[in-house]
Amino acid sequence: MKTKIAEALLAIKAVSLNVNNPYTWASGLKAPIYCDNRLTLGYPELRNLITQGFVNVIKADFPEVEVIIGTATAGIPHATLVSDRLALPLGYVRKAKKAHGKENLIEGIIVNKQKAIIIEDLISTGSSALKCAEALKASGLDVLGVIAIFTYSLGSAAINFARSNLKLSTLTDYQTLISIALSKKYIDETELSKLKAWRESN
Repeated sequence: MKTKIAEALLAIKAVSLNVNNPYTWASGLKAPIYCDNRLTLGYPELRNLITQGFVNVIKADFPEVEVIIGTATAGIPHATLVSDRLALPLGYVRKAKKAHGKENLIEGIIVNKQKAIIIEDLISTGSSALKCAEALKASGLDVLGVIAIFTYSLGSAAINFARSNLKLSTLTDYQTLISIALSKKYIDETELSKLKAWRESN
């Protein structure tokens, strides 16, 4: 599964690698990789593979889950597909409370002490997923963990999840992806070394 998804992300250009002209992330961090998993939604076969991957992880690691929660906005479509396949309730967490109406931060029918799984598309530092988890916990939910399609495997994310005492599972990861990128000749050995060095420094 890790290999298949990494190959597909590279093939559809959801992941771009450029060690000579790094990308600037929203956080301001310069990185030789950029991932846009929203592109996966346009490929039904890959979309189905990702959905089944999430379902497999949930059945193996979180069989007691009672509600699927997506992160706004990229996690919502994947959470929707997973909740439908598992016939479970669906909800999502906004980035900020609505400025009108009921001013909801969390959408969906939330029942106190429900066991929840958060679905995210991508993990960099993990801050957005963990912010989502805190909002759910404050509303009385029991958050079992976070599942994402891809992680940059940054040390800061490992530290943040360890501090939060939340389990993180991903369908594929940075190490798998750059190994596949080398084998498929998207990059050469020199670029591979630079990609490894960047991850180790972050």
